[in-house]
Amino acid sequence: MVFCIGLTGGIGCGKSTVAHAFEALGALIIDTDTISHALTQPGERGFQDIIRQFGTEFILPHGALDRAKLRTLVFSDAAEKTKLESILHPIIHTQVRDKLNHCDAPYAILVVPLLFETGNYLPFVQRTLVVDCAESSQITRTMARSHLSEAEVRAIMLHQLPRQERLRRADDVLHNEGDLNALNLNVAMLHAQYTTLALDTAKP
Repeated sequence: MVFCIGLTGGIGCGKSTVAHAFEALGALIIDTDTISHALTQPGERGFQDIIRQFGTEFILPHGALDRAKLRTLVFSDAAEKTKLESILHPIIHTQVRDKLNHCDAPYAILVVPLLFETGNYLPFVQRTLVVDCAESSQITRTMARSHLSEAEVRAIMLHQLPRQERLRRADDVLHNEGDLNALNLNVAMLHAQYTTLALDTAKP
């Protein structure tokens, strides 16, 4: 299997920005959120299983999944969150493994928001990278991007590891406080490091 780096970070830290930067340099990006979103489109297996489990009240008038309503439910009820994860995680897990097995890039970046929290995808990765920023930046960015209230953002953050614990578990850390040029430079340095590690790992 290809050399794989698990990319994670708190909500609003800029994981997608970092992933796009690595992709521009030639890495394969596998984003579990992107896979999950595709699986929960109308007609897809994940969508059908969610509606079967949670009911038709989670379908919007135009037929799509009411993601906001579902998010509110699962972040307020641990049992409901477990039910949702039991539907989606096995399907996502299978797709991740398939993408890694067919990767022809020098290395892969596996983007998993709850990489450390669930542990489900750690067996796929040889190294971990945390994208980090101040908690105040996380809240401000997420409120602006997702049109959530501060209370809603903080509720999501409660389901994630505390910032310091996430940093403690990381092999590498990228600080993202708004200087895109500096971020891209640090991504380029890590890209060189990961390319070398991938080549060394591939040697017989």
